Formats: sequence, structure tokens, C-alpha cells
Amino acid sequence: QVQLVESGGGLVQAGGSLRLSCVVSGRTFRSYAMGWFRQAPGKEREFVASISWSGGYTKYADSVKGRFTISRDNTKNTVYLNMNSLKPEDTAVYYCAYVGSPPSWVGGDTADFDSWGQGTQVTVSS
Repeated sequence: QVQLVESGGGLVQAGGSLRLSCVVSGRTFRSYAMGWFRQAPGKEREFVASISWSGGYTKYADSVKGRFTISRDNTKNTVYLNMNSLKPEDTAVYYCAYVGSPPSWVGGDTADFDSWGQGTQVTVSS
């Protein structure tokens, strides 16, 4: 069983920045991909970004390209999401996700991942 714990959410003004972290623990596969998703009130959960085990492959939603950066530190079992130039429409609960995978594989859909954190709230005020 894998546990994921997100942190770093909060309230920020438009144009500001936040850094989310997700720590992975438990019985993980030797290599695993990680992703970030978000869900705003009344909307479906949507893909934000993902990264392969190797870190060499990343994928982003068009809405966050150029503003968000996903990274990971496998020595700390942690994945990060650096969010810059935040907009009110980025307001949502952000979830990290995990799936055992080949080192270069990167997912891009909720169905690609099988373990999820509890989420952290990000609120961007205008």
C-alpha cells in the first residue's frame, strides 16, 4: 500500500507563486511515475502535470504550460509542483497521484494512476 501526503497549498494573490510537495511512502514499486491533478468546485478532476521516474519525461496541461514546473527528488521520495503566475482559475484542490511504471513512462490521465493523496487547497485571489 502506498501513501501520498501533499503540502504547500494556501491563499495567494493573482500573479503569485506556490510550491506544492508530495511525499510518497509505503510499499512502492522500484520505479513509479507521479502526477498532479486538480479539482475545482463543481468540476471534474483534471490533469495538471506528470513526471517519469527518471525525471527525464514530463507532461503538462496546456493551461499551465510555461507557468508550472513538475520535478522530483527520488532520494526524498518527493515530487514537487512549482506554480508561478497564478491565476484565479487555478483555484482548486490539488492532488498528487502515483503509479508503478517503467522509468521513462509518464501518464496524463486520471485513469493512468492508481494511488492518490488527500489533496491540498490552492486559492488564488484576484
